[in-house]
Amino acid sequence: MTEIAIVDDQADAGRIAADLIVAALGRRTDPTLGLATGSTPLPVWAALAERSLDLSAVRGFALDEYVGMPDGHPESYRVVVDRDIVGPLGLDPARVRVPGDDGGPLAEAGERYEAAIAAAGGIDLQILGIGRTGHIGFNEPGSSLASRTRLKALTPATRADNARFFDSIDDVPTHCLTQGIGTILDAGVLVLLAFGESKAPAVAAAVEGPLTSSCPASAIQLHRRAVVIVDEAAASQLEHRDYYRFAWDHREIATA
Repeated sequence: MTEIAIVDDQADAGRIAADLIVAALGRRTDPTLGLATGSTPLPVWAALAERSLDLSAVRGFALDEYVGMPDGHPESYRVVVDRDIVGPLGLDPARVRVPGDDGGPLAEAGERYEAAIAAAGGIDLQILGIGRTGHIGFNEPGSSLASRTRLKALTPATRADNARFFDSIDDVPTHCLTQGIGTILDAGVLVLLAFGESKAPAVAAAVEGPLTSSCPASAIQLHRRAVVIVDEAAASQLEHRDYYRFAWDHREIATA
């Protein structure tokens, strides 16, 4: 089931996502949260931090990580996760993992990460963004909908999108480790956020388009509970947005 919340601003999106996180984490004594980096989830972490919750028992698994960056690079996702999520939320750094952070051989990093997620009991709620190409994590168009955590090459479009975080596009890594679409679909709840007109085509394709590897995010249509939180601009190409507003406003009745 896919639910769509169309919000006035990013702060509203952050509050809705924080409510969903709190509900999901409350179902287990040792809950596990799937972490996404970048600017899109920042309102989520801010809203969650405002609640001053004790999250020290929460385990975290990042969606992805660049390959080939030196330890401590400011744009490595290990550093970004520690700066934007672990510190503000008071997570235990020892309980937060990033793909490939165990120091083992790169070729088997995906299998080891999958084993670590399984050992933690799976991911209770996964936060997601969406790329202009419809990618989630670094699962680019053409990725298998059954894929697991693995090494991937980054497309020129994704490298160009991420170049704003680096001195030049030449500094953007060419490869990454990413959770697969199958891995993402194993999470108990998916929460996908998107803001701005540039994301509108990808959001429409993911929510209302066909299920296809050409739009990896369309795989959320298969999930038992995926919540898509978008602002008016990102929702602008959704054909049924008036219905989504009605359904979201009356969701308590639908799930009673």
